[in-house]
Amino acid sequence: MSKVLVLNATYEPISFVSLRRAVVLLLKEKAEVIEASVEQKLRAERASFPYPLVIRLVTYVPVPRFFNLPLSRRSLLSRDNYTCQYCGIVDNQLTIDHVLPKSRGGKTEWTNVVAACVNCNRKKGNKLPAEAKMFPRVAPAKPAYITVVLLGQAKGNETWARYIRT
Repeated sequence: MSKVLVLNATYEPISFVSLRRAVVLLLKEKAEVIEASVEQKLRAERASFPYPLVIRLVTYVPVPRFFNLPLSRRSLLSRDNYTCQYCGIVDNQLTIDHVLPKSRGGKTEWTNVVAACVNCNRKKGNKLPAEAKMFPRVAPAKPAYITVVLLGQAKGNETWARYIRT
């Protein structure tokens, strides 16, 4: 079943819902269509509706700002946009690299790990960034919960990407 991006009343992305849930929100007038597919329509016996891609809630829903997002391989790769932080290659064989190596006291936490391709991870090895002359393109930081979760699902969809910012 298709997914629909849900925006808060302030146009802030909240989540993805199924097409069925989006239609229910629209029919109950709890949401409005922001973007719809030109090629597709939803048809009923006596009515035709736009096929929603992005909907916006009519009333504001408070979103928790300080949500503890656990560090996992999937969330890390999503934060780094599935790109090696040393050479910039987009690869499906990415590994997790500790900026400050574990053997030198580095911890596995958001501010110390980045996505790296196998070659860069091997080249950097057990060295500090200055010793290896390899620095992450973006300083590692703990991401916003909504951004990370939605980024992974929105990958490759231009319509959704306009509403989800990193």
